[in-house]
Amino acid sequence: MTPVLLSARSVAQLLRHWRSGSDAAAYEALADAVRVLVIDGRIPHGARLPAERGLATAIGVSRTTVANAYARLREDGYLTSLRGSGSVIRLPLEGRPDPEHLAGVVPDDLLDLRKAALRSAPGVAEAVERAMRHLPAALAGIGYDTVGDAGLRAAIADRYTARGLPTTAAEVIVTVGAQHAIALLARVLVRRGDPVLVESPTYPHAHEVLREAGGRLVSVPVDVRGGWDEGVLDATIRRSAPTLAYVMPELHNPTGATMADSTRRVLLEAAAAVGTVVVADETMGELRIDGLAARPLAADAPGQVVMVGSAAKVFWGGLRIGWVRAAPELLQRLLIARPTGDLGTPVLDQLVARELVPQTAAVLEARRHVLRDGRDGLVAALRARLPEWDVPSPAGGLTLWVGLGRPVSSALVLAARSEGVVLASGGVFGPDGGFERSLRVPFAVSGPDRERLVEALARSWERVGGAVVETRGSAAAVV
Repeated sequence: MTPVLLSARSVAQLLRHWRSGSDAAAYEALADAVRVLVIDGRIPHGARLPAERGLATAIGVSRTTVANAYARLREDGYLTSLRGSGSVIRLPLEGRPDPEHLAGVVPDDLLDLRKAALRSAPGVAEAVERAMRHLPAALAGIGYDTVGDAGLRAAIADRYTARGLPTTAAEVIVTVGAQHAIALLARVLVRRGDPVLVESPTYPHAHEVLREAGGRLVSVPVDVRGGWDEGVLDATIRRSAPTLAYVMPELHNPTGATMADSTRRVLLEAAAAVGTVVVADETMGELRIDGLAARPLAADAPGQVVMVGSAAKVFWGGLRIGWVRAAPELLQRLLIARPTGDLGTPVLDQLVARELVPQTAAVLEARRHVLRDGRDGLVAALRARLPEWDVPSPAGGLTLWVGLGRPVSSALVLAARSEGVVLASGGVFGPDGGFERSLRVPFAVSGPDRERLVEALARSWERVGGAVVETRGSAAAVV
């Protein structure tokens, strides 16, 4: 397979702040910055870097600086030279995912906070036991299920109805998690070259699959306090006429923002005017701590908005159950396309979810107290220990989108790793790069882990303008 060639311009865009937070020699700082991009997944394994002269011109350094940086990356195992293919990125042996661990889990002595998730909710084990009673009936079938268990789809529909969006089981299909749902929608709705609207920042694996489907991403900013700029949102949709708009209107990941009613109207009216299908991802949407939850976005435009949901954040990440709520005509298109990617959702997981979904309201109420304690504790600790940071207190979700005040997110993440804490840098969440002034910090951690996290960040903050930071680690998923 021919390696993907990265243009000098695109790499220079990713390297806009490569000298920030480092007083190392230029070639060392450049090599460090490229390693960060590889570890974060912003430069993929197997990609071909631009020629030395082209990158040197694009970032304003000498060719010697780039040549020495490339040489250091080769020494460290992040770059290899292939005849006819130039300099190709690869993950060094110690950076590759361990085949015995999913997603390249870091060593046990490190606190891994790349994934924003809760431990299993109370009652999951009991739900597994109850689900096993239905197993004999399930075993009478062949087990390939692309539509979803009828009882689970009815339970999901009932949950939407209770939240103000009348829904029947015929308007729901069950997927292997929300990410699978997003990828399936992208494959069916997006053609190569189609404009696709995304938020910036946004959930990284969503914009990745939209790009892989051939979408040309058009982004609109989301601010941690101000939310969506309605004028920019309206103008961007009407000007670009996107085929699909992927949004997180309730407890946006990573900022925690929630769309105002007026913003929802602007989005839906502009999308209707140009024929855009709106996909509303509610993966984080029900984890509200303060105030009342808004109605699902589709309640304001049932035939125009596709809803994506998940059991992972509410119940447990190991329960790989997601769903799509849409008009039956679109669901039929998804079901026709689905077998080329997978042959159905695991039956046992569906039986467990069928027991849990009717308990969603009670589980969320119990989660609310845990989330409030985690959020308030971490916000107070960070504000006290790092008063120069802008630390918001979101109304819900699982993370803080912290403002650092300086473009040093990647350097800070690398320093924190050497202090025993693994985070994802702000740039991971930017569909067009950037966000080096921001850091996503999950707050659903125990008291001892919170103390460890804050102290590690404080020590790392003291270092980001000083010594060169070692860059070792594995690339992995972010959720």
